[in-house]
This record gives sequence, structure tokens and C-alpha cells, in this order.
Amino acid sequence: MSLTDLVAVPEGINVLADGRRLQNAKQATMLALLGSPRADLNQDCQAVATPSLKALMVTSSVGPFRVTGLRPAVESLRAIMADIAAEQPAVYRALGSAGMLCVRYVRGSRTAISNHAWGTAIDLTIGGILDPYGDGKVQRGLVDIYPIFNRHEWFWGAAFSKEDGMHFEVSDGLIRSWLASGRFGSGLNPPETFLLSLGDRGDEVRYVQEALNLHEAGLLVDGIFGRETQAAIFRFQAREAIRLTGLVDGDTWSRVHVLRRDGGLKVLYADAAAPAVAQAKITPANKKAQAKPT
Repeated sequence: MSLTDLVAVPEGINVLADGRRLQNAKQATMLALLGSPRADLNQDCQAVATPSLKALMVTSSVGPFRVTGLRPAVESLRAIMADIAAEQPAVYRALGSAGMLCVRYVRGSRTAISNHAWGTAIDLTIGGILDPYGDGKVQRGLVDIYPIFNRHEWFWGAAFSKEDGMHFEVSDGLIRSWLASGRFGSGLNPPETFLLSLGDRGDEVRYVQEALNLHEAGLLVDGIFGRETQAAIFRFQAREAIRLTGLVDGDTWSRVHVLRRDGGLKVLYADAAAPAVAQAKITPANKKAQAKPT
């Protein structure tokens, strides 16, 4: 079988050995810690314009190719590539890059900033071939190396609602650990780990969208926190007589869990009122359910 042959996305991806799920870095986290890369974002790749962020960018070899990205992300990627060289040498020899730093929105969005915009994501090629976007399958070589990326706390984009197998990005937990170690200076306070806000995407957003549709929100369950989802959250908060934030904060998470339970949808966490979604661990009993929420 060739490294570029397409296979099904494995179950249980983006899970650490201790059961913690890796989360893609939330937009609120990135904005709070690194700021906006530039004011005039669009769908085209542009350069970083913010001086403080520009100072954190480096260009360096990571082994099989050179990249430009956020300094700690480039250092982490170099360590990942060293492990791939040792553990999956055939894949290592075939690896190439389709880019790391690219200041733009997520494809098709006008609210979600791509994590490429902060230089914390990489798109990979195998044998010069990109994994087809959104077909629900991934190259076999990517399946061979995703556990190494996960081990280093990088999130694999095959888990996005629209599969993006070529894409790996620094997880929310890893970017926060760099803050804790002083990589971004001092005096910065990241948002709560469970907070969802405009521009976020992933399974947690899908989970909320499904719940809101029980109240006839009419949302497309695409895992993207856009303006329509934000408006539905405002309406839900008003109906529940809780603080109007347009965010999925602690109070809103609690009501979402209860709404799903009462509506017959799976509640993926042991305590339906607990907001600490991002820290939830996957047990053998609920591992499959959390990997693919209904």
C-alpha cells in the first residue's frame, strides 16, 4: 500500500495517553495571548502586520523542509520531525510542506481566523501530494504519523467537521503551556478553557449547535461558530434568563447539557452541569461517543 493511498479516518484521534482530549486552539485563546495578526483579514494569504507578533516569527529548517512560524511552534515541529525520522523513516523521506504561516480566515469563513495566521499550523504533503480536502478520507502516511503529532500536543485536522487531513496545529493546551512558561511575556490572562466564542470550530461547537436546534434555531450543524450560531446563543440566553454574552460560558454550558439531556441527545460528560468541557477525560465507556458526537 502506498503512503498516499486514501483510508478512513481512524477513531480515537486527538486523545493523549492519559485520556485527555486535545482541543484545537480556540480563537479567544489566540487573540488573548498573541493578538490579531493584522486588521484587514480576508481569504488571501498575507503577512503578519502586528509588530509584537512579527517579533515572535522565525524561519528555520525543521528537518525535511523549512518553515516560517511562531518560534515555539517551529521548535516543537522540529522535535516532531525528529521523532518521525526515527519512528516512521519512510514517511519522513516523503514529507513536504504546503505552508505554515498564512494570515487569512479559515476557508469559506469571514469570522474564523485560521491558526496558520499565527504561524501555529502546518499543512503537509506526502510525495508532493496534498491530502484531498473534505472527502472524509486521509492518506495512509498521515495515519502513520498523527500519533506522533498528538504526543507532542498538536491537533490533527482530520477531526474537523470538514475533514482536513493535511492539517496539524498547536493545541489549545500547548499554546497555554507556552504562556505559563513565559514564552509570551507576563501579565497575560487567557480566557477560561471551556469558553467558546465567535470564530471557534470543532466538536464542541457541533455539540452546542445540535442542542440549540432543539429550540428550532435552524442552524447548520457544521462545527463553525459563526454569526448565525452567535445569534442563536443570544436568543437561547435570553430565553433562559441568563447573562447575554453571545459566548458559550459556564452558565450557558450548563444549560446546553441539560437541554441535550432533556431532548434525548447524548450528554458527553459525566456531570451535565459542569462547564469544564475542555478538561474532560475520555473513559473506555464514552471514548467512541466523544470522538464522534451525535
